[in-house]
Amino acid sequence: MRSSVPSYFIVLLLFITGVAFSAGWAMAHYNTWLPVLPGSLVILLLIFSFFRAHQKILHRIHYFFEAVKNEDSALSFSKSTGDPILTQLTQHLEKTNQYIQRIKIESRQSEQFFSALLEHIDTGILSFDEKGFVHNANTPLKRLLGLEQFTHLRQLEKVDTRLANVLKTLRPNDQKMVTIEQPKSKRLNLLIKSTPFVVENKSLMLISIQDINDPLSEKELDAWMKLIRVLTHEIMNAIAPVTSLSENLKKYYTQNGEIIRPEQVDEKIIRNTVRGLDVIEEQGKGLISFVKTYRRLTRLPKPELSPVAVKDLIEKAVVLNKSYRPDIEISVHLPHEDITLSADEKMVNQVLVNLLKNASEALEERDDGKISVSALTDDKQRVIIEIKDNGPGIPPELLDEIFVPFFTTRDNGSGIGLSLSRQIMRLHKGKLNVRSAVGKETVFSMEFPGR
Repeated sequence: MRSSVPSYFIVLLLFITGVAFSAGWAMAHYNTWLPVLPGSLVILLLIFSFFRAHQKILHRIHYFFEAVKNEDSALSFSKSTGDPILTQLTQHLEKTNQYIQRIKIESRQSEQFFSALLEHIDTGILSFDEKGFVHNANTPLKRLLGLEQFTHLRQLEKVDTRLANVLKTLRPNDQKMVTIEQPKSKRLNLLIKSTPFVVENKSLMLISIQDINDPLSEKELDAWMKLIRVLTHEIMNAIAPVTSLSENLKKYYTQNGEIIRPEQVDEKIIRNTVRGLDVIEEQGKGLISFVKTYRRLTRLPKPELSPVAVKDLIEKAVVLNKSYRPDIEISVHLPHEDITLSADEKMVNQVLVNLLKNASEALEERDDGKISVSALTDDKQRVIIEIKDNGPGIPPELLDEIFVPFFTTRDNGSGIGLSLSRQIMRLHKGKLNVRSAVGKETVFSMEFPGR
């Protein structure tokens, strides 16, 4: 508002000067200034109308930014303005506000989901800044350390000085063991791992603390840490462009800390604003889609068990894979064609189809690609189905990574297929294992429990 005062003064000064000059000219030629009066009144009326429209536009822009700043989701304008420019501006402002509110709601939903996820897992999770202030500490961690509130690392000195010193000196990507004594002579052997990350230009440290005497194995703990790193990476990738675009959009409507004048808002600015909002909307939808994908892993239904003929199960999966890759030879080996297992046929078929598809994709670079599927029962009456391909194999350092949710080595891969497959096998009280020889073969085995 302050930036418009000089323009009012200048226009009025020019008007008064023009009227005075015209009146002087009329007095000199007609000995009266009355001929100047009608024109002056018309010009004065036009100036008044212009500044009134200017005030309305400026007021709406100011009101919009104040509402956004105060997170006012009930923002609304009068629809019947009678001014097409003001009506168009109102429509764009309301649409912009709707986009912003939608992104905020989706971000809050994602934040609530990941907060619930941290509370759901059994591993203690902690994050703190360079000054030792705790940003997040989940309930399992506070329960493990016997703390009701945890706001600063100094509080750990009351729990155990060794633990406090370890966390204070912990470096990025460190892994340490520390034994602490709890009340009632309870001893905890804690495995501590650290991962650095950055949020809003603040360097934070993410810590997992796990009692290795707990039923969770260290490999499962590693999987959780890798999962959290992937989740953090995906969230930051989605939010970073939203933040950048929001800052750029704000620059369109401000100059030197002040809101620009309405006449400076042209078609190019409006077009760029809408284009930027489209990108923000796309990023928000992508983040929601990512969350929904992960929720599939945590909400698998309980298997509905029934007798399943292994021969029929394999044949159906092979036929389906042939429609996908007819050029790859698939051989089936069944020592006994009457092998059956107790399983949810749809869920197990999903695993088998996924493993065959992965094997086919591994053979894309080979002209002599072959896949073999075999099934047998061992001496403990366990049913084992193996899928073997003669592809490039999996490097040893990646064998533990491939079952981590969202981990993938393919550009177009989702990274949930193997994670989902292993979850399904666990629901059947079975196992999904892999062995591989680089440059020779890869074998996935589905192991079902004996009767």
